[in-house]
Amino acid sequence: MLESVHLGPEACERISSDAIKALAYCCPRLRSLWMSGVREVSGDAMNALAKHCRQLKDVGFVESDNIDEVALGNMNSVKLLSVAGTRNLKWGSAVQVWSRLPHLVGLDVSRTDVNQSAVTRLLSSSQNLKVLVALNCPVFEGELDSNTMHNQKGGILLTFLGDILKGVASLFADNAKNVRDVFKYWRRLKNRDKNLDEIVVWIEWVFSHSLLRIAENNLKEFDDFWLTQGAAVLLSLLESSQEEVRERAATAVATFVVIDDENATVDCQRAEAILRGDGIRLLLNLARSCQEGLQSEAAKAIANLSIDSKVAKAVAESGGINILANLAKSMNRLVAEEAAGGLWNLSVGDEHKGAIAEAGGIKALVDLIFKWPSNTDGLLERATGALANLGADEKCSMEVAAAGGVHALVMLARTCKFEGVQEQAARALANLAAHGDSNSNNAAIGQEAGALEALVQLTYSLNEGVRQEAAGALWNLSFDDKNREAIAATGGVEALVALAQSSSSASQGLQERAAGALWGLSVSETNSIAIGRQGGIAPLIALARSDIVDVHETAAGALWNLAFYRDNALRIVQDGGVQPLVHLCSSSISKMARFMAALALVYMFDGRIDGAVPMGHSSQGSSKTLNMDGVGRMALKHVEEFVISFYDPQTFYTAAASLVPTALAQIAEAIRIPEAGHLRCSSGAEIDRFVRMLRDPSSILKSCSAFALSQFTMPGGRHAMHHSGLLQNAGAPRVLRAAAAASTAPIQAKIFAKIVLRNLEHHHEVSS
Repeated sequence: MLESVHLGPEACERISSDAIKALAYCCPRLRSLWMSGVREVSGDAMNALAKHCRQLKDVGFVESDNIDEVALGNMNSVKLLSVAGTRNLKWGSAVQVWSRLPHLVGLDVSRTDVNQSAVTRLLSSSQNLKVLVALNCPVFEGELDSNTMHNQKGGILLTFLGDILKGVASLFADNAKNVRDVFKYWRRLKNRDKNLDEIVVWIEWVFSHSLLRIAENNLKEFDDFWLTQGAAVLLSLLESSQEEVRERAATAVATFVVIDDENATVDCQRAEAILRGDGIRLLLNLARSCQEGLQSEAAKAIANLSIDSKVAKAVAESGGINILANLAKSMNRLVAEEAAGGLWNLSVGDEHKGAIAEAGGIKALVDLIFKWPSNTDGLLERATGALANLGADEKCSMEVAAAGGVHALVMLARTCKFEGVQEQAARALANLAAHGDSNSNNAAIGQEAGALEALVQLTYSLNEGVRQEAAGALWNLSFDDKNREAIAATGGVEALVALAQSSSSASQGLQERAAGALWGLSVSETNSIAIGRQGGIAPLIALARSDIVDVHETAAGALWNLAFYRDNALRIVQDGGVQPLVHLCSSSISKMARFMAALALVYMFDGRIDGAVPMGHSSQGSSKTLNMDGVGRMALKHVEEFVISFYDPQTFYTAAASLVPTALAQIAEAIRIPEAGHLRCSSGAEIDRFVRMLRDPSSILKSCSAFALSQFTMPGGRHAMHHSGLLQNAGAPRVLRAAAAASTAPIQAKIFAKIVLRNLEHHHEVSS
């Protein structure tokens, strides 16, 4: 009783001619037979079909290696025939026998090497041929130089070189009707010709096959076709009555808009052609279907299109986020995977994060991780990628944690072996931990069993993206005091020093995060000393030489922390760190980098190290030494120039002579380095050193100290209250008043000291 057999679109390489003969013997009522990628269809198989399947009308042997075209001519019942993409056809023989097929009305030779002579003979010789489809036939298209839409003896040629929708419209008597959407026009006809319906249904079928194959090949030469015709045809096919045609059209849309799969790049013109043609509504309608194949392919198309910001906005405004969030709950893995991909792309910017949370998308994504914990790498990568994007928003980050996201992401970081998932899980944890004191995620991640150990282990990954994101997560987590010590206890110092040592040829992102993580760990004395002993100073000096601002800025921050301790300061000198820090102090375009380099140099040359220092490591047996007095004077000269760059004689002398508070406030605002408000002096010992510098006879140390304390205590700074309390405990107000009144102190030191006093008064008033 079997009437229809369709096998594909994947290649049916293991189907033999004997299997096709068996099908012919066993299925005499067969009306439609389509096979893709069969290696060979012999004459015996063709003859068996011709003999036993007398009702066989629709035949397709597509993408095949070898078919017996002469025996195919014995299948007299065939009305619709496709050999699209089939190779090794002998066109002379094929034309001779196929043109005699008495009922043949539709023939598809797309993506073959058919030539102009064969096409012309088929159109002129066939008894009843109405439509010849020849899409993407390079030989034929290369030979043709006249109008490409032929109409000979009623036969219509559909080719890329002509207007294919107009060609289809010519099948109808009043072909002037809305040819740009001829399929929609046909679907709405009340009085339809049964024979014509059969042909148009077949045209939809073969178009969907060919356009999908052409989209998969992604050749540059089809750019114009997609914009002038292809997108419109695909949009028409999305409304076909045939489910498989709609599904293939959605897959083709998902495929043809992507021009670089590896970097997730879409062709904006193609995406916007779909948008202009109302394609988002059509795809969302398919995504609402109860058919899982349609859901999956429509979600994939929406996901890919949403890489374009204009399309993403249209998807959100059309209710697409709710649809994708619901599909992410599907029990079908492919549907859930494509829906997660859509949410990943929509969550890239800040515009749609809130809407995804409101639609229940966050819980759906977290649930996916628990629902499909293994052997679903693509799904898990999409889900974690979306959660990583959402975690960058503070409100969404709390929802991720509340939905069990921390546990889910740590589980993946610990157990998943797929690098894409590892990278996105580490990035997600980094983003969740990035909100500092504003929520408890940072501490919660540190308390999750195995979280820190997993991230430390990921820094040893062979994949650079994984190493980068793991280092970024450890950097953010190190802002929490308990996490900082726990990271070190799990081997974090050794891991991050090794990462920094191997990062000389790595990406900017990895270099920045490696230096940043060491910066974060070096806040504590124990870690700082351990970093120095483990060899962490030399790679940080190398990173400080980078021309990339973000890299040398983080390296300068780490060296500032490390230089506080005498042994580390000595190592920085021995490893050749003076010159790079001097260069940063005087030349970086980042005020923050210049500031931290100046602080590192001040720590190194405040008198703790004197005499001659041997250069290089002792194991190298170097006899070269460095005169600390001379180098120190040179380094401090650059520090002085940095401090003086904030000095404006007129405003400073006006402020010194005036008792009006607004004059100091104006200078304070002018000298503020906004990012310095995020810096934190970790201990009273560090503040004590600045206070001692205020008493130092060196005007450079005095000025730099006052300037640094003014930055650390500026109202609005993240740690200003903390620094203010430490200064009060150290008895700094008395020393500051003395510095402000000292007749021998430079004017900038006096003004900076007054600004610090003003800041302390402000914080005292706020706290009381």
